[in-house]
Amino acid sequence: MQQLSDYSHPALAVDIIALCVRDAGLYCLLIRREDGDVVGGDWALPGAFVHQGQPLEEAVGRAAQTKAGIGDLHLEQLAAYGDPGRDPRGHVVSIAWLAVAPEAAFRSRMAGRQDLQLARVHIPGASSSVAIVKNDADVPLRLAFDHEAILADAVRRLQERIGSGPVGFAFLPKRFTLRDVQQVHEVILGRSLAKPAFRRKLLDHHPLRATGEYETGNAFRPAELYELDASNRT
Repeated sequence: MQQLSDYSHPALAVDIIALCVRDAGLYCLLIRREDGDVVGGDWALPGAFVHQGQPLEEAVGRAAQTKAGIGDLHLEQLAAYGDPGRDPRGHVVSIAWLAVAPEAAFRSRMAGRQDLQLARVHIPGASSSVAIVKNDADVPLRLAFDHEAILADAVRRLQERIGSGPVGFAFLPKRFTLRDVQQVHEVILGRSLAKPAFRRKLLDHHPLRATGEYETGNAFRPAELYELDASNRT
């Protein structure tokens, strides 16, 4: 009878795709790699190896807190990546997790961290297997491992779900305008949406409550603020 010790085992890791919307663009949280020449890129998705005997959820929670400072955000499992050549250092299987939040949630956690940055994600086309990310100077960033492909998969997951569920609201603060919601959808989908049809569908399918308050600090006419009405969720 064969034993587990008879088999060689790949290492197991977790990687986190943490996304936000700002300036009409989609941004991803990246961490600097000091071994960029070895792993194929100077920047990467935050991640960590799973320790022996450690539950997967505990490992991703540790990575979220210690590597990215976002341990209090909700994480959803995306997919597993196990190509034997994805990590030049050896065979590593990675479980990718997705987190979305308002930009302010990331900014507050990045304070004082020179090894973290929010990079703009250029939405991949239907035929593209990778996503391109650029810094604030519009310079493309080289991501380690297969993280450009993982990021592209995360964007496609959002595109599949944003029209049928409340995922888009996770990018927004507690109170938001209908214009804010439409912008999130347009950023994720990579295309413009007709305002009347979008708002009609939005109000028909999501439990929103008008607060009676209006946004401030904008040059144009203030828009009314809304929030999700938890009492009307089904």
